[in-house]
This record gives sequence, C-alpha cells and structure tokens, in this order.
Amino acid sequence: MTQMRNAVFVDGCRIPFLKAGTDYKQQTSYDLGRMAIKALLDRSQIAPDKINWVLMGSVISNLATSNVAREAALAAGIPEQVPAATITLACISSNKAVTHGVDLIRTGQADIVVAGGTELMSDVPIKFRRRFRQKLIESQRYRKPLDWLKFFKGLRFSDILPEVPSISEYSTGRTMGQDCDRMAARLGVTRKEQDEFALRSHLSAAKAAADGHFDNEIVPVPIPPRFNLIDADNGIRGDSKMEKLQSLRPAFIKPYGTLTAANSSYLTDGASAVLIMAEEVAKSLGYTPKAVFREYAYSAQNPEDELLLGPAYCTPKVLDKQGLTVGDIGVFEFHEAFAAQVVANLKCLDSDSFAKEKLGRNSKVGEIPMDKLNTWGGSLSIGHPFGATGGRLVTTAVNRLHHEDQRFALIASCAAGAIGNAMILERYDG
Repeated sequence: MTQMRNAVFVDGCRIPFLKAGTDYKQQTSYDLGRMAIKALLDRSQIAPDKINWVLMGSVISNLATSNVAREAALAAGIPEQVPAATITLACISSNKAVTHGVDLIRTGQADIVVAGGTELMSDVPIKFRRRFRQKLIESQRYRKPLDWLKFFKGLRFSDILPEVPSISEYSTGRTMGQDCDRMAARLGVTRKEQDEFALRSHLSAAKAAADGHFDNEIVPVPIPPRFNLIDADNGIRGDSKMEKLQSLRPAFIKPYGTLTAANSSYLTDGASAVLIMAEEVAKSLGYTPKAVFREYAYSAQNPEDELLLGPAYCTPKVLDKQGLTVGDIGVFEFHEAFAAQVVANLKCLDSDSFAKEKLGRNSKVGEIPMDKLNTWGGSLSIGHPFGATGGRLVTTAVNRLHHEDQRFALIASCAAGAIGNAMILERYDG
C-alpha cells in the first residue's frame, strides 16, 4: 500500500464576519466567496494555475450561483481548467471542504487545494408555494395571450403567498434553538452557566481583536457601492455585562427556556479560505507550512435528542485515531452555536456515565481546560456564517498553535442533522 502524503496548512484568511443585514447586505455569497479566495491568493502569492481544486462550503444556496465555489473561483482569478465544488453539510460545510481537500492531497489526487466557505444570511431566497410554482412552470408552454387567462384557474389567494424559510430540522420540525433548550434542561446546563460562557466569548474576542491576534486572519475588503473598507468583525460586544445578559428573556422556548439572543450565535455573513498543500510541494515552492493535518473524524447521532452533541462523540474518535488524550492537546477550538451547546458537550466529555452509556468506554474522555478553549472567542462573539465557520476554526487554531507555543490543536463542531466533526492539527516545525 502506498504511504499517504502529509497534507499541510500553508495559509488561511477570512473577510470580516458581519451581522446579517449590515454592510454585506447588498452582496451575495458569490461576492463574499470571491473576496475570500482572492485575499488568499494575494496573501500567499500562489500562482492560480498551480491550484488543483477549489472546495467551498455553503448552506443557503442562491439558484443563480448554485455551485458558488466555481463562480467565486473564476471571479477570483482561478483558471477555468481548475475544477471547483460546493459542499453542503450544515454548520460544518467548510470543515468537510477542508477534510475533503486533505484527502485529495493525501491520496495524490491533488497537490494544492483551496478550501473554505461562504455564507450570506442577509438575503435568503424565499420561495413561492408549490401550487404557484407549478403554474409558473406550466406558463413556460403558453404561446398565445389568451393562454394566460387560465393561469389563475384553481389558485387560491394563499397559493400566491411566499413561503417564509424556517431554520428547523426537517426530521423533527424543531429549530436548533428549541432542541438546544431541551438538551440544556435534560443535561442540567443552567442559565448562569450559559450567560457566563457567552460573556467569556465576547470579552475574549474583544481582547484578541485589541491585541492584534486577528490581524493575521482578517483581510480588509472594500464594499461597493461606496467601497468603504471593512476591516473588523462587527458582532463582538466587548462592553458586555453579566447583568445585561441575565436580564434578557428566553428566545426559543417561552417563558421557561434558558437560551437567549445573547447566549446564542447570531445570523452572520462572511467567507473564509484555506490553502492546503502536499508537504513536499509546499517546500518545493518555497513555502513554510504552519501545521500538518493529522486526523479527522465525523459522527452522526440521533436528531431527536442528540442534535448538538457532535463534539462529544467526535472528540474521542479523533483522539483515539491519533493515539492522544485530552491532556496532549494544547489548543481547543470548539464551534459555539449556543453557549448551552458548548457547556453540554464539555459536561459529556467529562462524564463517566456518558462515556459508558453512549461511547462504550470505561471512563470519561476528560475535562477540557478552559484556559486552552476558545481563548480568542468563538462563534457566539465573532459570528457564525454557516458555510464558512470551519475555515475560520482551522485558521484560528493554527495561529493559536504558534502564538501559544503548543504542539496539537483539536477542532470540534456540531451541525444540523446531528452530525459532528473533529480535526487534529500539529504545529509544523520543519
């Protein structure tokens, strides 16, 4: 069997993550993806014709650019001979883009891959109802003006009303927030624990931004029509106070829920891009890799009551594959869909009963030290563009490895459909 090659992280960046409905609201996911890919090309100075694949995650599809990876790649200057694919796996879409790129490189099918994601929540496509859509399709066959007289035959007024999209699980009919509220109650995650974690996220992100830690990650972009330069995330609340967080009312299950607007991630626009190469190719081109992709794992649980527990299932899988323990990891980057979701996963990982009943292990996976977890904030504060968050997690984890002088980083994320992902990266020291 041919030995697999090392896939290495060479560079990564993102455009600022912005609250939906703000400065990106006139753009499209195509625009954001194009800007992120172009920024990566400019930063790395990689020759576009050396790239073998472009893989971008995206969740909310725009029919005009259904393969947004291809359109964004072409607009960013990637040659037309380079294939591109858009990957949809809910909140871990760009995680899957990255790990698929890693596989292409490990198996020799590619030498250089651009992977990342793009998402625009400011302009979600809204459909007409099925009966009206059928009438519109039927009208394509009309040939005479009189044909249009039968267009409204059989239609009710309700048929012409738009279908407002709902961010809910198709299999359960519940929103992720409702499911997280139920999970928090079942696992004993208190409102105080959630608010404390959310406060920590915002204050950590604000400090990281002030200390310049995001300077190696965020690429400023000029936004038409006035081409104002956007150079920072706009959802971080460095002035957050515990008293304010505690005063907010439940957002999903009223009046007894514990999830609020403040301890839940907000709708976000943004894009990320990561440059992955085969180790020997990177060296031959004069690049010094920053990290090696060591292992990754995916999991799938019961959507009914384990929707957001992906990290608790994936973390032990990826640690076992690499022969490591929690104590070997110096950098943890967990996706923060909700404060309750992170706290719940931390409790499960530190639980002997969860390990025995759900993981088939004799003892718990272990306690994750808070001084190693999301020290630069996370999705609660920085934002969560569904298709792009994985690229941010990878880039942040690698940057933290070097800044904090650590060897291994572990990334873990949950996603709709009760899917989970975890990755382990090792700092590259030549």
